[in-house]
Amino acid sequence: MKRIFLVACLSGIAAASYAQTKTAAKKPVAKKTTTVSKTTTVVALKSTLDSTSYAFGTSIGAGLKTTGLSTLNYEVLLKGLKDAFTGGKVVLDQQQAQQCINEALAKASAVKNKAEIEANRIKYAPVMKEGQEFLEQNKKRAGVQTTASGLQYEVLTAGTGVKPAATDSVLVHYKGTLLNGKQFDNSYDRGEPISFPLNRVIPGWTEGVQLMPAGSKYKFYIPYNLAYGERGAGADIPPYSTLIFEVELLKVNGK
Repeated sequence: MKRIFLVACLSGIAAASYAQTKTAAKKPVAKKTTTVSKTTTVVALKSTLDSTSYAFGTSIGAGLKTTGLSTLNYEVLLKGLKDAFTGGKVVLDQQQAQQCINEALAKASAVKNKAEIEANRIKYAPVMKEGQEFLEQNKKRAGVQTTASGLQYEVLTAGTGVKPAATDSVLVHYKGTLLNGKQFDNSYDRGEPISFPLNRVIPGWTEGVQLMPAGSKYKFYIPYNLAYGERGAGADIPPYSTLIFEVELLKVNGK
């Protein structure tokens, strides 16, 4: 199905320039089409070929729609599809077609992402406000320190080992919760620590763990912009969530 989707994209968008240089002929009214109203038609599927063709059309259309594309020149799309399928002469070569696809999908994705972020901003405004209010009060507690980025932390156990750099790999145990106490991850429950490059995690971790000497255990209060941002992470971490982590730095790998 991915291959079908790609061929449809290549063919449909590749033929876009065709529409600018040649006026498409009027589409004849098919004898197999029954008019229901002035604006709606129902296609009569009278054979297996009809059903198969229509099924491929809906599958391709559904796939294209998920990319964020809002509309296409459907007559030119069909022309491109037919040219590619029957071996006809295509207007754009493969490189030109791929460039058209990349540009169209990038633009559609940007529009889609912007719309999703705006929708999340409205929907999860209470989550963002809760986090801001929590951090404002939390920074006043004794023992809580705040960095220039807004990251907050407190030392639960002070270690004496080496501190990691952002480029180091570290071995840690940790527990992560939302402000309401709901746990979304816990290496202790899995029974083994985790090792990872420090520059491959959320910014709050990259910054915070660098403050820790090996052997330390810190508690981090991470604002959404240093965590998973406007999108959140999966079903357990909503967009704009302030997160709380208890992190135990067992060692800096290789040091």
